[in-house]
Amino acid sequence: MMSFTQLCNEIFNKAIDDYHVTDNIETPINNPYKRDSIENRLYLKCWIDTVQWHFEDIIRDPHIDPIEALNLKRRIDRSNQDRTDLVEQIDSYFRQKYNEVKVKEDAKINTESPAWAVDRLSILALKIYHMQEQVDRTDAEKEHHDKCAAKLQVLKEQQVDLSTAIDQLLDDIEAGNKYMKVYKQMKMYNDPATNPILYGKGK
Repeated sequence: MMSFTQLCNEIFNKAIDDYHVTDNIETPINNPYKRDSIENRLYLKCWIDTVQWHFEDIIRDPHIDPIEALNLKRRIDRSNQDRTDLVEQIDSYFRQKYNEVKVKEDAKINTESPAWAVDRLSILALKIYHMQEQVDRTDAEKEHHDKCAAKLQVLKEQQVDLSTAIDQLLDDIEAGNKYMKVYKQMKMYNDPATNPILYGKGK
């Protein structure tokens, strides 16, 4: 039986590969999974991460037009909010899935929720993809190739370790050895009521 992180990594790789068919930030998403499924949420999560990865590349162009850079920064802000919303949706899936679990009296809490760990797994899949691109470059020096190949091996090891840790965390939650406690991400800079630049604009 496929573990949860095996499912994640398979879907993340598909989302990344699908994006790179056009390799264009304007490409509309074509999510192949049923709308209300966890697979759909995982694909969407990684698609958002992938598009944002390329936003971050573009905005670092030293010759970028300032107006274009400002518009892109606004898109990055919206993308960050979408990413956070998706993480909270994935945590809601876990909360519902383990809602009936009887938590043991000596159960421990984890440093982060399962979905935030899955978020890191999505980013790792992106790092691996793009580091592999660097390894495969034919226009780079051997020194660059060797450095990137070494980094790629570390990233792959990290992916295995993080996948194992997530699956172990889910097993512990299912067994009642750990419990979930989810906090909403209270991002203040996006909120007109808490960002002083926004609520003070009329003064």
